[in-house]
Amino acid sequence: MPEKFDAIVVGAGVAGLAAAYKMSQAGLSVVVIERGDYPGAKNVMGGVLYRSMMEDLIPEFWKEAPLQRPVVEQRFWFMDIDSVVTTGYKSQDWAREPYNCFTVFRGQFDQWFARKCTEAGVVIVNETLVEECLVENDKVVGVRTNRPEGDIYANVVVLADGVNSLLAKQLGFHQEWQPQQVALAVMEELKLPSEVIEERFNLEPGMGTTIEIFGGGTLGLVGTAFIYTNKEHLSLGVGALLSQLRQAKIKPYDLLENLKKHPAVRPLIRNAEPVEYYAHLIPEGGYKAVPQLVGNGVVVVGDAAQLVNGIHREGSNLAMTSGRLAAEAIIRAHQMGEFDRRALSHYEETLRNSYVMADLKKYKDSSHLFEKNPKYFNEYLPAANMALHEMLTVDGTSKKDKQKRIMQRILGGNSLYSVGKDLYQAWKAMR
Repeated sequence: MPEKFDAIVVGAGVAGLAAAYKMSQAGLSVVVIERGDYPGAKNVMGGVLYRSMMEDLIPEFWKEAPLQRPVVEQRFWFMDIDSVVTTGYKSQDWAREPYNCFTVFRGQFDQWFARKCTEAGVVIVNETLVEECLVENDKVVGVRTNRPEGDIYANVVVLADGVNSLLAKQLGFHQEWQPQQVALAVMEELKLPSEVIEERFNLEPGMGTTIEIFGGGTLGLVGTAFIYTNKEHLSLGVGALLSQLRQAKIKPYDLLENLKKHPAVRPLIRNAEPVEYYAHLIPEGGYKAVPQLVGNGVVVVGDAAQLVNGIHREGSNLAMTSGRLAAEAIIRAHQMGEFDRRALSHYEETLRNSYVMADLKKYKDSSHLFEKNPKYFNEYLPAANMALHEMLTVDGTSKKDKQKRIMQRILGGNSLYSVGKDLYQAWKAMR
């Protein structure tokens, strides 16, 4: 191993690997340091990978990468205790190349991506903990690891060390994350024959679907639940703000068990065999929680930079884009021979001009609004179920009387002005 690299990447998730791959292709010497046994060992997500951002790095990657199913349908469920309002979109265009997105197992995909990095010249060191950044004269010059050989030096260090990013915190880029800035997600892999999955989800052979669940899936807590179809597994998960889980004294595992018992979910997972269980923190602070992104000799990418769009449950695409943009800035800095904050600020500039920051800014107030006002998840979402149940149940009551009954139940003890104000604030936060 050389004493000094052009770049050190801490963390072998998709953000770190994207940065490493791009820099290596440009001829830079790059080492990736991963604390897990292998890339992907510490990673878990809902399991959806978007094609466009990955193709920016490896064209037509879907022809060789270990993917599960192209997603041809996205469904949305608004769940109550024993009912569900459904909507969604299905397109045959998504069933053809180049596709829109895929379900994946991150453990498999990240290992494949790491092999592509290795083929491009990246050195990957597993089972190694980075204990701290090495700082000299106000510039990050390398990292200290728990290995006997200890210190590794580079012109630039890329921090892709996940949601907690203790290294960015050590540098003073952010404080300890607050419970309302992270969600705790749990997920179970359930094994089923592929033909059973396709029959239950009305899918052509090899095709996949996603179901995003709001409301009762999280027992009214701010968060979402989901079901994704893989080749021979279902990914079933649920996540909620850590602050709300603590306040309600609900264990994430209890949320998952409650979801599995719901009458709309139970038939889809009947006789499925649980084979894996995961738990993971997810950044939910959004635009207002994005930390300092660039310093002298250092940049922050992916989850470590809080780059997750919780409203659209997008994370891996934002991570890959941030890794690529960071790499392009480092390549540019390498050509200039300068690695201070000013030289690396090209990363922050391009990121802020990209869809990543535009999307985070668009929803910057939504999570806080929904947490502050529990009526959105506990009253307004179930109101849709109640209204449809009322109007579609034929019992001899006139539709006009049913409308009155629906309005009375929606308003409850609230004034029409109060409900209108809540709906306006929700529209304003989501527009």
